[in-house]
Amino acid sequence: MREVTLKIKHVGQPETTASERYPGVTMRSVSSMTGRERERKRIVELTGEPDDIAGFIDVYAAGEPVLAAEPITPLGQSTVFVAVTIEVPRWDSITELFAELGLHYRTGTEITGGYERWVLYLDEDDDLSAVIDAVEARGNEVELVRQLEMHEVDSSPRFETAGVLHDLTPRQREALATAIRAGYYGHEKDAGVEEIATKLGVSTTTAWEHLARAEGKVMDDLGEFLGRDDWDA
Repeated sequence: MREVTLKIKHVGQPETTASERYPGVTMRSVSSMTGRERERKRIVELTGEPDDIAGFIDVYAAGEPVLAAEPITPLGQSTVFVAVTIEVPRWDSITELFAELGLHYRTGTEITGGYERWVLYLDEDDDLSAVIDAVEARGNEVELVRQLEMHEVDSSPRFETAGVLHDLTPRQREALATAIRAGYYGHEKDAGVEEIATKLGVSTTTAWEHLARAEGKVMDDLGEFLGRDDWDA
């Protein structure tokens, strides 16, 4: 079995339109789909600048096939949870396409910068080219990020920085790069968060939030990497 990571631009869909308009906002599914035959509901998490999140919701809610996109936590925060209702007959679902193809995939898809990130688990007889063709046949754009045999995923003693960086929003990457260049993480800690905020042109609180979220994502991945039990193998 192989683990395959794809970036998909879901062309013409409201999440892509909103994500392209507000590339600093990350949308992540945090619940499974529920609902009746003609309507499905789920909860998504939006992270980013508060004003951008509000704009993202407005653009997303105005698109087909979205029937409703109602914040269930207060706006004005850097993380907002939204209850989404979708009209199924007009919904071009990547999830349902993968189900039709009989594929295993990782739940909790993230969307940022106009692209959805999907991780698939393909058997030996699954044709990756046919999978990509099926997605592109619906007018979508597909980019292969990586393809690894499962034994490589489980035991390869390396830290996949490309995957980590993709999970960061553009603003989080910018904040992290700025902090590293300024010496924020150096032994002498040559710069404080105030300096990082000044370089980014944002408030100290916003700079701290960008760094905290970036650090959290990087350290989560690094923790999984360091937690491997095969270092002495």
